[in-house]
Amino acid sequence: MALIVLWDIDRTLIDNGGVSKEIYAAAYETVTGRRPLEPPVTQGRTDRLVMRDMFARNGAAEPEWPRVEAALSRAGQDRLATLRTRGAALPGAREALKAASVRPGWVSSVLTGNIAANARLKLAAFGLDPLLDLAVGAYGADAEARPDLVAVARDRVHRTRGLPATTPVVLLGDTPQDVAAALASGSHIIAVSTGTDSPAALTAAGAPVVLPDLTDTARVLRLLETVEGA
Repeated sequence: MALIVLWDIDRTLIDNGGVSKEIYAAAYETVTGRRPLEPPVTQGRTDRLVMRDMFARNGAAEPEWPRVEAALSRAGQDRLATLRTRGAALPGAREALKAASVRPGWVSSVLTGNIAANARLKLAAFGLDPLLDLAVGAYGADAEARPDLVAVARDRVHRTRGLPATTPVVLLGDTPQDVAAALASGSHIIAVSTGTDSPAALTAAGAPVVLPDLTDTARVLRLLETVEGA
């Protein structure tokens, strides 16, 4: 038996304390030389789309992506101490990750809109990074649309960890965009209402199960085992 478990980061595993939006704003200022008048809008989108939207709404030409990604990475590093002070691992996240990480045949990684550098930084800030196989995750620079990230993670797991290409995938996330990514890619979804979207909104998006948080480790594992055994 085998299973690929892909966790969202912001508001699923951690509360970033508002630092994410500060990272986007700082990166924008770095590459344009001026502060944004319009703030970033995340809504579960990838960093590529968040920054593209910022440039468009602020009337700035969009730079080449490598320059934007470097600015995002630097802005994240500059705010690591702030993240540790204002943010936190969400209740139950550490326990759920630890339980998934030791299951034979399971690969537990991330599917996130963050670029890889900032994903690692956010997880490391709260000591969660050793509990995930980050080398096979899918990140915000890998594709523009979130659903396309699933194929990226599937391929990395297949090539580097040897799991069959048909191994079932489960996404865990807090937004309708996480739900949509799962449904569009033929994956399973476990939604958590730890973000700004209500349980009703996540259900309406198509999530068959919505947890209030990750504190019930046993229930999270049972849901994952159900997918593995299907």
